[in-house]
Amino acid sequence: MDIPRIFNITESAHRIHNPFTAEKLATLGAALRLEPEMRLLDLGSGSGEMLCTWSRDYGITGVGVDMSQLFSEQAKRRAEELGVTDRVSFIHNDAAGFMAEEKVDVAACLGATWIGGGVAGSIALLEKSLRPEGIILIGEPYWVKKPSSDDVAKGCLAGSVSDFLLLPDLVASFGDLGYDVVEMVLADREGWDRYEAAKWFTMRRWLKENPNDELAKEIRKTLTSEPVRYATYTREYLGWGAFALMAR
Repeated sequence: MDIPRIFNITESAHRIHNPFTAEKLATLGAALRLEPEMRLLDLGSGSGEMLCTWSRDYGITGVGVDMSQLFSEQAKRRAEELGVTDRVSFIHNDAAGFMAEEKVDVAACLGATWIGGGVAGSIALLEKSLRPEGIILIGEPYWVKKPSSDDVAKGCLAGSVSDFLLLPDLVASFGDLGYDVVEMVLADREGWDRYEAAKWFTMRRWLKENPNDELAKEIRKTLTSEPVRYATYTREYLGWGAFALMAR
């Protein structure tokens, strides 16, 4: 069980697997008003930076679940580096259908809502692990400006224009599901650059070290095309944010 190998390659040097910088992640933690011993569940936890740094800074406890063997191992090492192995743990598993053994104060899914088949399904899944008056944290892309065609949307690596909403419509959709939006922190272009451009350096180094690998041609093709694709499409059209929700 693992994610497609190309993602393990291109994001192997990432600590944060979404367009948040460390500063944005810290801002989000402060915005949630975290307190010692609050419990968090993170579905699609990646390399564990959110749980580990928040545990260090706020004394929270938590569990992260991720399908990537590499990222799960990196998360465990990060917990050791920050001295929080007694407060956070990471499980290499499919997060789809996962429920915490003990109800949590914050249930999160940042940038992996495919786990629940979309935003609504992911919220419904997270709700099963949440204590009353707890917070659901959803990370999701949105259109900064609506693409003029599906071809432009595909340039942003979406399937079609209908895959994402404009920000006001995304925020409104949470209300339609019966939730108050109590906080939000949005990525900026610096965050997008750090998330996307860091992949290029990683790919270049990987190609030098693995010239005969079966994925070398695909990685070479991706490195050649990605900078222009990103600068033309994603950077201009796509936003990303983390939204804190509480049931009405």
